[in-house]
Amino acid sequence: MIRLTYRIETPGSVEAMATKIASDQSTGTFVALPGETEELKARVAARVVAIRHLPSTDRASFPDEAGGATHFNRADVDIEFPIDAVGTDLSALMTIAIGGVFSIKGMTGIRIVDMKLPQDFAAAHPGPQFGVPGSFALTGVKDRPIIGTIVKPALGLRPHETAEMVGELIAAGVDFIKDDEKLMSPAYSPLKERVAAIMPKILDHEQKTGKKVMYAFGISHADPDEMMRNHDLVAAAGGNCAVVNINSIGFGGISFLRKRSSLVLHAHRNGWDILTRHAGLGFEFSVWQQFWRLLGIDQFQINGIRVKYWEPDESFVRSYKAVTTPLFFEGDVALPVIGSGQWGGQAPDTIAATGGSTDLLYLCGGGIVSHPGGPGAGVKAVKQAWEASVAGIPLETYAKDHAELAQSIDKFADGKAA
Repeated sequence: MIRLTYRIETPGSVEAMATKIASDQSTGTFVALPGETEELKARVAARVVAIRHLPSTDRASFPDEAGGATHFNRADVDIEFPIDAVGTDLSALMTIAIGGVFSIKGMTGIRIVDMKLPQDFAAAHPGPQFGVPGSFALTGVKDRPIIGTIVKPALGLRPHETAEMVGELIAAGVDFIKDDEKLMSPAYSPLKERVAAIMPKILDHEQKTGKKVMYAFGISHADPDEMMRNHDLVAAAGGNCAVVNINSIGFGGISFLRKRSSLVLHAHRNGWDILTRHAGLGFEFSVWQQFWRLLGIDQFQINGIRVKYWEPDESFVRSYKAVTTPLFFEGDVALPVIGSGQWGGQAPDTIAATGGSTDLLYLCGGGIVSHPGGPGAGVKAVKQAWEASVAGIPLETYAKDHAELAQSIDKFADGKAA
């Protein structure tokens, strides 16, 4: 059985609405159909298995559906769908168990808050190719987070200018660099030219030191064949990672890429906020991320502590737990990528929020490239913050003997710099 948990909000009966969802999303029609039998319904019909009532509210999530009501009942409802009725195709799962629910009349709010899939899905989908162990092995990092940064397209850097910055970051000891999700192949920085400028620096550093910095190039494209050509361009140059905008290229795009990919797939979730930002509508990340992990994402960008965007810290913690909790077995977890306004100062709270784990990629954009001492000093400052946090030393204490961290605290602490 496939079990979905829906958070229903309605001025009417939650029980009646739950029954309607189960019926409408499986065997229900507004008139009886030829050949429709009770035996057929019993084999493929969804059924309500649990209802857990929640405190009611006086504000409708869909105000236009309130119909003058001022009291709205709420409950979490578990509905099971037979695997025979859905199969293991993720597009079918999205269509049947999720997509149509939002069009049903009578609800002033509906949110998908949990999803439990049977073992059949593990056998039907590839899952991560590299995941956590592969990411750490390829970067050569042990016993600490992978430290990374971002090349921002707003800077307008041309390929040779990007390569100069990359060279400085590599020299400072950064582990991971990525294209911003908005940087794919613009006129001022075509992917082919960017790869040609950057990869020699990475390979030269590897030749000299044995450490290969992971660079994630933006290869997303609406045409899967073109995206695959982008992939091949990176792989042929010796690259080992790619940024993919998963919402933009969709299930089919990721499935096509994963089956043919030799690169670590770094997922950017831009667009997820549309699906989740209203607390009474859309998806929980814990549900949504399961689709992408099954399809084969290796690294999943979430957010972080005290981010520059709307998401509260509690939501970040739930996202972190979601991507690090096995769906079916230990190897199917994705590497959590912590970012969005991080500079090192959040390291102590991040350790506390993640239960002490350092199995993560800590991604700082402005926190590194806008450091007063330059990007190289920014890398050192973030590493120093994590050294202190892992050892349980207050950052201010550690900064007394670490100038880069001291500069970082002076610029970024207490919201001094966005």
